[in-house]
Amino acid sequence: MAGSAAGRVLRDRTAGLFLAAVVVSGFGSSAMSLAAGIWVKSLTGSDSLAALALFTVWLPVLLGPLLGAVADRLPGKPLLVWSNIVMALLLTTLTAVDSAGRIWILFAVLLLYGTSFVLMDSAESALVGRAVDARLLGDFNGLRMTANEGMKLVAPLTGAALYARFGGVSVALLDAASFALAAGLYGLLRVRRPAPAATGDTGDGADGWTAGMRQVWGSPVLRPLVLAGSVTMLCAGLNGATLYAVVDRTLGHSPAYAGVLSAVQGVGSVAIGLLAGPLLRRLPERVFTAVGIAVFGLAVGLRAVPYDAVALVACGLIGAGLPCVLIAAMTAVQRETPHALLGRTAATANTLMFAPNAVALALGAGLVAVVDVQVLLPLVGASALAAALVPVTGRRGRLTGAPTGPLPSSTEA
Repeated sequence: MAGSAAGRVLRDRTAGLFLAAVVVSGFGSSAMSLAAGIWVKSLTGSDSLAALALFTVWLPVLLGPLLGAVADRLPGKPLLVWSNIVMALLLTTLTAVDSAGRIWILFAVLLLYGTSFVLMDSAESALVGRAVDARLLGDFNGLRMTANEGMKLVAPLTGAALYARFGGVSVALLDAASFALAAGLYGLLRVRRPAPAATGDTGDGADGWTAGMRQVWGSPVLRPLVLAGSVTMLCAGLNGATLYAVVDRTLGHSPAYAGVLSAVQGVGSVAIGLLAGPLLRRLPERVFTAVGIAVFGLAVGLRAVPYDAVALVACGLIGAGLPCVLIAAMTAVQRETPHALLGRTAATANTLMFAPNAVALALGAGLVAVVDVQVLLPLVGASALAAALVPVTGRRGRLTGAPTGPLPSSTEA
């Protein structure tokens, strides 16, 4: 049954092209995300600027509702194709970055990089909601998570090796090639544009960028999932900030051991991505979410235990538990949201869930300096366990008039 559903997703031409584009662009982006910080560090010698490189990519997440409104107003397929082409061209400008005085070019490209991801993610979520059968959305989002996490297991090593051998320009050109290939894959899509009668809202005025927030907050289905996701990602940021402190102070290893722990966490995420669809068909989304957050919370607490075996198990469980709320929330957004609002609602949900992660990374960096991780991690884990109660308490329901499958309408050019 599980294999059959996943097989149907993979056999579907549109879903298969989406997943192929995710794999291609995810490989280049994962390689570049690591290389960018190394590049900045090597040119400037500054740890702060190296950290700022990652923050620059995250910053546009705060503009998610606005960028989602833009995605809703533009045809999704051309937006995906041209966004990838523009990013491929912009990345080639990084061939000029050869000294600390030109590092501003890298930061400018990284800012546009993050903006393009928010915009394309909104467009992609809207297209998936229209093109993929609602009964297979959990399988699709799980497989998408598996593809993303799978790339994170191999791409950073590739990026680091390329950087060490040929420098940052080689990684930038690899990423440019991945964007160009993704543009070609998106160009092969046959997706449907919602008919005017089906859209209703035009995205103008009061029904513009704030519509996504009202959609999330007004839904008894989406609100608890997104709220739980926000708290969980806040805890994930605090947990992530303790990584090197755990490696050094708790386990007594060199910083390179962080790569081992990250790889094990990635394996856990790949596994849950494969199982998410079948589990979401057997469990209510709120239960699937609550169990995942609870596993994540318990695993965070376990990271305070000073044994390698426990640390490895904990990282695997974090990788398996953390994505549950993200998969469930995005599946619910795609299923419960009217097609005309999908882009901005998806972007709003992502902003509400991922912005706390960025804030927590900065906050956690300060807390690690003053609070012992063997005290901090159990507190973070307990907070996550409390967040696990959010999806399973309070009013439950389903939006009326929500789409239940692919939208029948004209084929998009």
